[in-house]
Amino acid sequence: MRILAGRAASKEQLVALRDPSIQRTLRRGDCGALPDRGSLAGSLEIRMESLETKIPPPILTAAVALAMWGVSRYTPLFEISSFLRGVISAVALLTGIGFSAAGLLEFRRAQTTVNPLRPEQASSLVDSGVYRMTRNPMYVGLCFVLVAWAVFLSSGWALLGPLVFMLYIGRFQIAPEERALKARFGDAYADYQSRVRRWL
Repeated sequence: MRILAGRAASKEQLVALRDPSIQRTLRRGDCGALPDRGSLAGSLEIRMESLETKIPPPILTAAVALAMWGVSRYTPLFEISSFLRGVISAVALLTGIGFSAAGLLEFRRAQTTVNPLRPEQASSLVDSGVYRMTRNPMYVGLCFVLVAWAVFLSSGWALLGPLVFMLYIGRFQIAPEERALKARFGDAYADYQSRVRRWL
């Protein structure tokens, strides 16, 4: 195989050899077509962007909750009384429902889209009610629901679920939403970002 063809392949290029299109290029002997670091980084970024606003947050929440349940079955549980577990779970659950419902209500009042997969369709910038406290009350609410579920499961490891949810939703849902809203509302949204936190 003439993979290196007079020049050393980088680690990133060797990883890229798994790509069928690159394998075909190498079989033709066109080793100069090996992707450089910049093109690999660009390809990775394109693939990352392809995941943006693709999974509805409620579906993501359900998937994370299912994973948390699976983790709780194979990891040690923490000791907590049934009463205390029930109280903490109920408080976190009601808090989550409250945040999500309040956010949804403000969107309905503003008559703007609640579809998280099409943020560019927003017809107005909502900064009233619960949106004075957080820019993403519905996602805050879903995170509280996952915290309630982790406490109910009595699993410390399951508490990683809300963290995973926040990381994923921040990169693949909130970030593209913010770009869309900034493009649509300009300085008004930039000012709102400076005044109100993304979470709490």
